[in-house]
Amino acid sequence: MQRGEVLDVLDVRSRVGQACGVPFLHFDSYTDARSHLKDILDAADRGRVATVRRDARVAAVVDVERLRSLLASANPSRAQVVAEADGWSVFIPGLPVAADGATFDEAIDEMIVALRDYAEDWQDRLLDAPNHQGNWPLAQLIGLSDDDQLRDWLVGSAK
Repeated sequence: MQRGEVLDVLDVRSRVGQACGVPFLHFDSYTDARSHLKDILDAADRGRVATVRRDARVAAVVDVERLRSLLASANPSRAQVVAEADGWSVFIPGLPVAADGATFDEAIDEMIVALRDYAEDWQDRLLDAPNHQGNWPLAQLIGLSDDDQLRDWLVGSAK
């Protein structure tokens, strides 16, 4: 074994931390993390904890589908659909989001558009508004979901 090989092994071990006895991948700077991006993405893909420190903050890199699924299960939609004489209305109590359509499917399609508009507004300006700050999970869920996933979240899924 050559000296360079030992240093490489020690270098990798210095990046593996422990949190409550569970090993995780951590980098103390984004410069260091950038040079190990593949390792970080591989860890996230496998469901392992991967973190990066930037100044005093630590960010986690996670698999999108795992995060989206967690957000969806932790935040049921509570959407209410009301049949009216000339169509359907959809709203979520406590959110300034509603939609109408001539058919149930049209109303749901319009609600998806309204949710996307809300998430965009949340990212642009509402994230600091006291009455919208708590909607971070919803804004993230919307951003991470495609239309079919949002439809399943709104009306439930047979899966």
